[in-house]
Amino acid sequence: MTTVYTGHPAQGWRAKARALAPPLAVVAAGGVCCAVVLAGDPTTPGGPLPVCPTKALLGITCPGCGGMRMLYSLLHGDIPAALHYNALTFLMGLLFVWSTAAWAAGRLRGRWVNSWLHWRWTPLAFGVAFALWFVVRNLPFAPFAALRV
Repeated sequence: MTTVYTGHPAQGWRAKARALAPPLAVVAAGGVCCAVVLAGDPTTPGGPLPVCPTKALLGITCPGCGGMRMLYSLLHGDIPAALHYNALTFLMGLLFVWSTAAWAAGRLRGRWVNSWLHWRWTPLAFGVAFALWFVVRNLPFAPFAALRV
């Protein structure tokens, strides 16, 4: 298997197709997930989609709680509702789109494209953001109680 990051751009349609196959597979998987969420309608109680296991077993709101409802609202163009259900997952989705685009561009160019994934403080920032979001969403007084979903 040859490496993709050779320093030379992909030449010809076969090389470009080979370079774009993994990012396109990720995009296709994301499309399937979006279709499942659209068909399952997580805003309806008792639907076919599972509830958060952390919420069901422990009764606390985890950092990912409301993620499917956020995606459902986002797919319907309701950004305020999406932010209400899970603002952190909304931002993570934007970063995921950015990183997938950078990954695809890098594979076409034959060298890394600098993105947020390559920043030194990214793991620490994500750890702090998730910890704070977990704590803030579970505080029982206003205005934090409104963040529970």
